[in-house]
Amino acid sequence: MYGYGYGYGYYGFDWTYILLIIGMLLSLAASARLKSTFSYYRKIRSASGLTGAETAERILRAAGITDVHVRAISGSLTDHYDPRIKTVSLSEDIYDKTSLAAVGVAAHECGHAIQHAIGYAPLEFRSAIVPVANFGSTLSWPLFLIGLFSGIRPLVTAGIVLFSLAVLFQLVTLPVEINASSRALKMLQSTGILGSDETKGARKVLTAAAMTYVAALAASILQLLRLLILAGGRRRDD
Repeated sequence: MYGYGYGYGYYGFDWTYILLIIGMLLSLAASARLKSTFSYYRKIRSASGLTGAETAERILRAAGITDVHVRAISGSLTDHYDPRIKTVSLSEDIYDKTSLAAVGVAAHECGHAIQHAIGYAPLEFRSAIVPVANFGSTLSWPLFLIGLFSGIRPLVTAGIVLFSLAVLFQLVTLPVEINASSRALKMLQSTGILGSDETKGARKVLTAAAMTYVAALAASILQLLRLLILAGGRRRDD
């Protein structure tokens, strides 16, 4: 039977939706924790009075990096480091703000700049697979669904392989982000930008941010598991 539910009948319940719900709940919980933690520490001014931009400039100088530009961008929590143009981009909540949250996030992005400067292998690998991961995340589901409903097994397999590449990207991203935060916290202490008590606050912000990557990876793995289950169920029905 090829009806809705993949072997459960046209109106049968597809239990694999539970995997999607679990992934969604994990992502929502991590996002809520980040927003709550960031909201709290954005209200606490750092003793040094340095803005996010000034923090970034000081850390880059301390690391001996002179060819990375720091700029302001629009949005909230849109901060990132672009290795292609060697630019640390800080959002409106970070660039000219003096909070512990701003200092911590700015330092984190500089952590990526330091990774790039020293040739940190996981970062280079992640950058190398970005095009493939983007391609995979875009085409994986269309190919999988077309193959599933048409019974063309190679398309089903191609969809799973492409989605696996997207999962691999997220798997590599996690240690890259954790390492950047570790470097950031060390630089904040060694440069005297934050005291020990303040560093604890910055660490909480960065840990909450890291949990969003953990949740995203878990959700993707659950989606991949769902693809494998659906593919296996259709194979039994054929």
